[in-house]
Amino acid sequence: MLDLLSDILTRLSMRGTLYFRTSFSKPWGVAVPQHQNVARFHYAHRGACLVAVAGLEEPASVEQGDLIIIPHGAPHELYCGHKPEETILPLETVLEDSGYDGSGVLVYGGNDQPLSETQLICGHFSFNAQSRHILFERLPPLVHIKNYGESAGKWMDATLRVIGEEAGAHRMGGDLIALKMSEAILAQAIRSFLESDLAEDWKLAGFSDKNLAQALDAFHQNPHRAWTVETLASSAGMSRTSFAVAFQKKMAMTPMDYVTSWRMELAKQALLDPLNTVADVAESVGYASDSAFARVFKKETGFTPAGFKRLENANRATV
Repeated sequence: MLDLLSDILTRLSMRGTLYFRTSFSKPWGVAVPQHQNVARFHYAHRGACLVAVAGLEEPASVEQGDLIIIPHGAPHELYCGHKPEETILPLETVLEDSGYDGSGVLVYGGNDQPLSETQLICGHFSFNAQSRHILFERLPPLVHIKNYGESAGKWMDATLRVIGEEAGAHRMGGDLIALKMSEAILAQAIRSFLESDLAEDWKLAGFSDKNLAQALDAFHQNPHRAWTVETLASSAGMSRTSFAVAFQKKMAMTPMDYVTSWRMELAKQALLDPLNTVADVAESVGYASDSAFARVFKKETGFTPAGFKRLENANRATV
């Protein structure tokens, strides 16, 4: 059985992709375009830079050892040095000017090297386009974890060092090693965020609340069970009223709203299996009848189960 966070990330079909490892020297600047259904990350393996994310008033100052995640794929700029308005160029231009062919280290920038070299490990995590979960929808535009390797523990510090050494190092299997190890980064970063005071501001504190997390974990272990507010409260070791009030306060939704939302995510995945009928899917996510399931599915997604299945199959056929 997967724990709560692992279950969510696995069900959302998270896949890691490394862009490159950089060697930037002042002055330099890169404008990264918007990308749908991804969470981008940049880890400062060496040196420092500024990161400006669309929608945020001030740029973030990223120091060596810091990790930043841009959860919603927003356009952003990374830069270091004077006159950023002149040195920040589109990513495509930087790749072309540097002669980067997709392997090894991306070397780019001015002449102030090696004293001001900035080494970044850059990549993204992609998700199924149809997947939805409040854990990602509510994350802020920028998650900045300072001195990430140290705060995450010695094992993460070692992991980041290995990724830094393997990414683009032209050693057999190096890119695959770096890629697979990088997939642990997002889970650890989200866990760090959920355990911080910021989770309260973004209505995600229920995931780190001991009692509420127990109920959420119990639900994720058996989503098909006939859950009610009472049974969830019992799993949390709380009374019905206190549980419902605490859940609403920390998650800005009712317990049963969460139950319904996650069941519909599971249903969308199950519907894509050609061996499953609508009745099979309905039963697998806790509905006694396919008609009751179909009504909820249409309300939550805007599609009938059959319509959703046709649409997704058509989309896959065109890829």
